[in-house]
Amino acid sequence: MPSAADNPYRALPSVDALAAEPALADLAGEFGPELVTRLIQGAVDRMRSQIRERDLDGSAVRARVDAGDLVRDVQAAVARERRAGVVPIVNATGVVLNTGLGRAPVHPEAAAAMAAVAGGYCVLEVDRESGKRNRRDDRVGELVGRLVGCEAAIAVNNCAAAVYLSLQTFAGARAAVLSRGELVEIGGSFRMPDVMSRAGVRLVEVGTTNRTRGADFERALDTEPDVAALLKVHTSNYRVVGFVEEVSPAQLAQIGAARGVTTIYDLGSGRLDAPGTASLDFLGDEPDVREAVASGVDVVLFSGDKLLGAPQAGILAGKAEAIGALRANPIYRAVRLDKVGLAGLEKTLELLLAGRGDELPARALLTASAAQIEPRARALAAELAGLPQLTAEVVGELSQPGSGSAPDVFLPTFCIRVVHEQHSAEALSRALRRGEPPVFARVHDDRVLLDPRTLLPGDDARLVQAFAILTGA
Repeated sequence: MPSAADNPYRALPSVDALAAEPALADLAGEFGPELVTRLIQGAVDRMRSQIRERDLDGSAVRARVDAGDLVRDVQAAVARERRAGVVPIVNATGVVLNTGLGRAPVHPEAAAAMAAVAGGYCVLEVDRESGKRNRRDDRVGELVGRLVGCEAAIAVNNCAAAVYLSLQTFAGARAAVLSRGELVEIGGSFRMPDVMSRAGVRLVEVGTTNRTRGADFERALDTEPDVAALLKVHTSNYRVVGFVEEVSPAQLAQIGAARGVTTIYDLGSGRLDAPGTASLDFLGDEPDVREAVASGVDVVLFSGDKLLGAPQAGILAGKAEAIGALRANPIYRAVRLDKVGLAGLEKTLELLLAGRGDELPARALLTASAAQIEPRARALAAELAGLPQLTAEVVGELSQPGSGSAPDVFLPTFCIRVVHEQHSAEALSRALRRGEPPVFARVHDDRVLLDPRTLLPGDDARLVQAFAILTGA
């Protein structure tokens, strides 16, 4: 039986003794004693596990403690904690509307407007002239109306909330008709049939996967009881090609108007060719919001943080009577935009109306040509090639819009292909994500690819800095 001096567990310092170490005391002053104490306890527990697994004796444990292993373990844990959560990154993936990386970056003026109202009081639900209470979304409704030609509009937290609110408002405890070819699933297992069920709506499927006609909707109205809505969903994250037929929004609107049934069109991505901005025709058959509204459907739903280039939002635009019903639903209060989102959305809409849409970062990144990107790629490659253990070359590649927008569209670009002498592509990519600043790239054929298409102003220097730290330059 080991003596007390040889007992490895006796060689472990107490939590209080470790907390008194100057380096850890400084961390406690910065991040709070609760967090640092919890991380110290975790480090001591890990050392106990190593004692059991490696049969360490007291002298081995004391040597590790004296060498500062526990202090470094806690410092590493604090560094991981610092990197957790929502933090800025460098997006070198080439996917412009990257869901995992926050979708559309907003215009600096929109970001400033959001920061201004977040840090203080603001005019939200009060009229500046009369001092009386009013509606928070009146300004957004006015701006959306001018931009897309609708009678009225409201905004909620995201497009999924817009879908749910619409279904529950117009078809709750009743039925809605949808083509089998549009029973979509988007990220996070968000399935349209499940959403309809949760909203208390009975789904009536019509047509087939590849062909649905107006007569299919007419037949459902004749044979199915209690149909209250006709729904059309844009298949924004996949395409069905070949022997296909679908019901146009205008045709659906005509059927709904003739039968007294509400029509809902979920556009998803929300392409908008605003006046004075570069055309998005390269996105192919991605439907335009203006054209959707002009089709005559009662409500059009689309995202704010995709092709529109605004903060996260779900925008519902359409006829005044339908928007009034949506606003009157108590669920609207649960999903409406907060003051920060409203400020950013209003500023983005104002920029579009002012003919400054090409300044919106997402639109600028999407419309950049390969010829514009190539000089930037070559300049970055030259800098990276000058760092130790790295080789970098420029190659022709393809970018993507992302976030389920135009899934069959690829954008010509130039990437920097990077190889590290000691790290595999996966290891290098992982190290970049863990670094400061975090860099997200893509890996292809065991090579790291950096796409300048998705680099924002200032990101070039941050990207080189991340590699310099990684290589010890």
